[in-house]
Amino acid sequence: MTDNVVPLFKDPTTGTYTMPGDTPTGPTPAAPAKARPVWERTGRALRAAVTDERTRTAARLVARHGMYVIGGTRITAKRTWDGRTASRYERMIRAAEAAGNFDEAKEWEDRLTRYRAARHHRRMDLIKAPKEVAMSALYGAGFTIGGLLALGIVLAIANKDITWVVGPIGAVIEAIRWAVMVATVVWGPAVTVGPWLGLLALWGVGRRQETAPQWTLPAQQRDDTGAPITPSIVVTALRDLGIAPLRKAIKDMGDAGAAMLGPIRIAGCGVEVDVTLPSGVSTAEVQGRRRKLAENLARHEHEVFITLPAAARTVRLWIADSGALDEPIGPSPLETDETMTANYKTGKAPWGQDLRGDAATLSVFQRMLLITGLSNQGKTAALRALALWAALDRTVEFRIADLKGVGDWDMFDGMATTLIQGPTDEHVIKATEMVEGLVAEMERRIQAPPGTVFTPLIGIVDEAQVAFMCPAIDDQKKPYGGSKATSRYFMAVRKIHNQGRAVDVLLWEGTQDPTDQNLPKLVREGAHTRISLVLGTESQARMALGDKAVDGGAAPHLLRQGLDKGTVVVASDGITIPAGQASITVRTHYIDTDTAALVADRAKALRSGVVTTDATPDEDEHDELADILTVLGTETRVLTQEVLKRLAALNAKAYGSWSFIDLKRVLEGTGAEPYKSEGRMTLARERVARALTNRPDEGSVSAAE
Repeated sequence: MTDNVVPLFKDPTTGTYTMPGDTPTGPTPAAPAKARPVWERTGRALRAAVTDERTRTAARLVARHGMYVIGGTRITAKRTWDGRTASRYERMIRAAEAAGNFDEAKEWEDRLTRYRAARHHRRMDLIKAPKEVAMSALYGAGFTIGGLLALGIVLAIANKDITWVVGPIGAVIEAIRWAVMVATVVWGPAVTVGPWLGLLALWGVGRRQETAPQWTLPAQQRDDTGAPITPSIVVTALRDLGIAPLRKAIKDMGDAGAAMLGPIRIAGCGVEVDVTLPSGVSTAEVQGRRRKLAENLARHEHEVFITLPAAARTVRLWIADSGALDEPIGPSPLETDETMTANYKTGKAPWGQDLRGDAATLSVFQRMLLITGLSNQGKTAALRALALWAALDRTVEFRIADLKGVGDWDMFDGMATTLIQGPTDEHVIKATEMVEGLVAEMERRIQAPPGTVFTPLIGIVDEAQVAFMCPAIDDQKKPYGGSKATSRYFMAVRKIHNQGRAVDVLLWEGTQDPTDQNLPKLVREGAHTRISLVLGTESQARMALGDKAVDGGAAPHLLRQGLDKGTVVVASDGITIPAGQASITVRTHYIDTDTAALVADRAKALRSGVVTTDATPDEDEHDELADILTVLGTETRVLTQEVLKRLAALNAKAYGSWSFIDLKRVLEGTGAEPYKSEGRMTLARERVARALTNRPDEGSVSAAE
């Protein structure tokens, strides 16, 4: 029977019995949690302790003061070595030779020769010193003892006591005994404290010279933004640029690498220093590492500018005070000085400030102008500020086409003889005809008798890229846009660039995001004054300013989009540029639209009788007599020369080629013929108005021939 008994197993957690092979039906008990190994708990604790900020602060504290001691020891040892050897002279000779300054190297060599001669004399004196010291000691001891005995004899006679003869000698011996006793007492503490005092002195030297690395400093000191620029900082920044020949040359110079530097001069909101590069290092290599150089100087990239002065193998660094370029420069004098006037020929427009903080003024006399940049960076405001200044010269005539058409040039209504505003193809057609009218006026002036004086005529096309990209075609199948010889706008611009300057017919263009398609090469190279705001690429910077300016350090593509609004790089002979440079960076004054309208009102007060048209009328239908009355405006009398100019502005196709003979032909027999007043031919508005009122209705409109 016992062979048939099946053993049962009792579950200790539930108290139930199961047969072998049965699957438990009750809940599975949770396995007891395993204790973490000691090494893991220890590692976590160590990691927490090491990463704790208090631990890091303590580690930085220890490292900082330790580096002060090490740095102070190094500096003291170097000073001692320099003072006892000729290493300083040899280092300066190497530095002068590396900089190519051989006259200075010869001077240091002469000093080294004199130093070695003096050192030789000192060493020869040391050889003779033991004998001389022994003799001096013997003589000194004899004279001292003799003197003390003589003093003792005098005292013995005075006191009538023979024992006073050795009294002074005994007093000296007693003083020596007390000195030895004091030295014995002090020697122990001095031996103990002396090394610590020396260590403290070395720590003080290191702390004054700031020998601790940046990472060991407290958080408020680790931020070295705005640190003053010193020769050692500039040399270190150049050494760490990653240019092997430069690093090796500076290493050979030792700490005299500052010999490469000219004086560090305060320049506006920063400093300026010329760096003469060692042989084997090109200026292009340094220019190509502008960002790294700026970071080495604890500045942002836009706060360091590298230009090339006239001296060979030299770069000029302008280093801004940290954050200074983000501060506004203040209002324009056009806004603050309500009595300001302008002189187109001899004056300069108060446009802004250069990086030094000096006033930047621009002459526009007989200079074509091109300004370009990315969208919404202040191009129109910068261009408009120049036009507002020129408008304060009442002799300047404006013809303006704004192909954006959002009202940026509204304030010139009543001051410009033509004002076109809008982005459509129809507006481009009108703008093209306006520029062709400038060409007609230019050709008329060129054909005038020699010595004729002309008033300035400035045509402005803002957003000119719209004109170049316009697909419209005229009746003769000629495109308005494009960059070919068949393009009407392109060819009109080229003609003005070629000859307009000589007769004071100028063209100013503003354009966005330049490419070869929206700003042809021949057009951009025809501008005398080339201005660029921030751009996207170096190739665009070359389009805007030319290769010479960019190769000389101009870098509008390195300006910050959105942050450097109104900051322009200018290549022109109309602005003062430091010697040896091909461009200058200017932070322009911002004149908002409302303020611009106030300035324009002052300019309008200087003028009278200006009639602004929004486009060129259709040449197939016009009223010559009515147009003459229109251009006379509200003035009582107007010179015939001025009437011809205004007619050309009103309708270049119909009147652009008119001369005095044509004007006389239209007015002949009307009673409004030109007459002389103060020796000059003049038209009277009242006579023209009466002639227009009294003429027959059927003759009111004539077809253009």
